[in-house]
Amino acid sequence: MFLDPQFFAEQVLNSLQFSMLLFLLAIGLSVVFGLMDYLNLSHGTIYMFAAYVAFSLTHLGGSFWIALLLAPLAAAAVGVLLYFVLLKRAEKGGHLTQVLLTVGVIYMGTDLIRIAYGDLPKGVPQPEALNGAVVLFGIPYPAYRVFIIGLGLAVMVALYFALERTRLGALVRAGVDDRATAETLGIDIGKVFALVFGIGTYLAGVAGVVAAPVFGVYPGMDASIIILVLIVVVVGGLGSLRGVIVGSLLIGFADTFGKILLPQFAMMMIYLVMALVLIFRPSGLLPARRFSAPG
Repeated sequence: MFLDPQFFAEQVLNSLQFSMLLFLLAIGLSVVFGLMDYLNLSHGTIYMFAAYVAFSLTHLGGSFWIALLLAPLAAAAVGVLLYFVLLKRAEKGGHLTQVLLTVGVIYMGTDLIRIAYGDLPKGVPQPEALNGAVVLFGIPYPAYRVFIIGLGLAVMVALYFALERTRLGALVRAGVDDRATAETLGIDIGKVFALVFGIGTYLAGVAGVVAAPVFGVYPGMDASIIILVLIVVVVGGLGSLRGVIVGSLLIGFADTFGKILLPQFAMMMIYLVMALVLIFRPSGLLPARRFSAPG
């Protein structure tokens, strides 16, 4: 079947589309983990929350574009509130404390969603302007999925310039590279982290909204994606934009082609990629630089 150029091109586009969703989710988690060494498993809960907000807005008569504008803002607000009220208290508690706390947030979030919306899956209609198809590589491909690919690429470019060309980016890189020295120089890494946390949860909200018309909205949708996002972060390397890009592409392609080549062992393909990376590059393919304080 891979000898058919059209079939192969379609699967490449499917892989790119899924990779962009993984990227939108993984970049915030990666930078947060790299900046503060905080393992926030509830990142996927924000993704699910935004998807349900998008469902509510479209169900009440709003358009998809209104949902894409408002739901990520709501997700960022909830994420920052959650950080200051709960997650910040476990900053220095170690990874086990962080995992237990954020797993608790996952269960609470899922139960609250079930109470509010029930257990049945919901649908979010894609915008009418993107209902058609676009011809790419000689094949018709859904315009909405092309939009997801374009959105992911646009966010990549925007984040690259934000991290490499702005003062905020310099502060974030300083905090990732050597937090102790950055704080010694008077940089308030706590405020930088709060801002980065908000941006990360905003992008998770964007991912939740754009994923909703493709995958549907249902309780537990966060659990089905967060494992892949963690694998992306591990494969790419903590705190690294380039690492998340590479990791998202590797896992996105491994997932899509794994389901075609070995449908019963699709997850095995993903874990195989992760295992090979960890064997030869334990810190990930492109981790952020880290400097140790002399001692």
